[in-house]
Amino acid sequence: MHSPSRSRRARGDGRLAELDLLRFIAALSVVAFHLFVAFASVWGARPAALFPALAPVAGLGILGVELFFVISGFVILMTVWGKGLGAFAWSRFVRLYPAYWLSLGAVALLYGVMGAKALDPKLTGGEYAVNATMFQRLFKVIDANGVYWSLWAELRFYLLMAILVIVGVTYGRVLVFAGIWLAAAIGAEFLGDPVVNEIVMPRYAPYFIAGMSLYLIHKHGSRWLPWLYVVAGWAISLHSALERVHGRIKVAGYVNMPVNDVSVIVTITLIFAAMSLVALGVLRMRPSKLLTALGGTTYPLYLFHSVVAVALIPVLTKTLPAWAVALVTIVSAIVLSYLVYALAERPIQRILRPRRRQQSPATPAVQVQKASVP
Repeated sequence: MHSPSRSRRARGDGRLAELDLLRFIAALSVVAFHLFVAFASVWGARPAALFPALAPVAGLGILGVELFFVISGFVILMTVWGKGLGAFAWSRFVRLYPAYWLSLGAVALLYGVMGAKALDPKLTGGEYAVNATMFQRLFKVIDANGVYWSLWAELRFYLLMAILVIVGVTYGRVLVFAGIWLAAAIGAEFLGDPVVNEIVMPRYAPYFIAGMSLYLIHKHGSRWLPWLYVVAGWAISLHSALERVHGRIKVAGYVNMPVNDVSVIVTITLIFAAMSLVALGVLRMRPSKLLTALGGTTYPLYLFHSVVAVALIPVLTKTLPAWAVALVTIVSAIVLSYLVYALAERPIQRILRPRRRQQSPATPAVQVQKASVP
């Protein structure tokens, strides 16, 4: 076994290009799930019937968010190490809100001005304003965009991490924090109290905890307790993922969500295996402009792809075959998302980052991986 210092020198604590690729794959899988399985109202027909060969694989894209959560646990712990609460809070604001507000504006434009019908949340101006806080679920207001649900899970994860940041982030304290959270998540599953579930997130906690534990392995080398948390997270995640897929099948029917249990188990296992290889330094990629761009495009792609789909698909289906419509929609969503990243999100973050650095003078010189929110 390598010593922690040798492990850190070998793998580095700077930007991990492989996470950029995994994040983009996760976002693209969510796009595939929506386009080829979920967006019946957008197509005016069941996507699984339009794309019968793709649907069984695309249906597994529903688990792309689970990959995001594991990556988030890994990256957020890396981000907060050695930082104070102010620096952590500001970094999360800078990372999440600029692109989110742009996407919210696009949704309001799509339904309020363009008069789109598919996936219309039918919100009032006040409800859009509540959505701007990203805390709409706390106030029982409908999400303006269906993908916003996962951001509420991310925000609750950040609030829990704030407790750890206040206490001070060390190897031992992370292990204690993760252990308490894991035990609370298991207990909450049996208790079934809505308020406790809202705080502890028993269905999503295993992914975040596994990601945090994998970062400890990445930073400090392989030790038995973090691996125990990873294995426990994997086992609990199987139940959570199967239940989520079963819920979708119950609503849509198996013919419209043709995903079997074996494929779900394999997918979750591959997610944990890929992240384990990242933690161990086995899956390593040389940083490049392409991978950085893919990583930067990920969050806007997650936020904007449904807007693009609603705007394009009903129009394009009048003249193009379904496969061509899907291709044009995916390419358009990726191009738009890159433009949002390059021309809006990144410039805004550059303006805001100096303040973040002032709040965190101890920030290391190495480039820190961006948080992996969806």
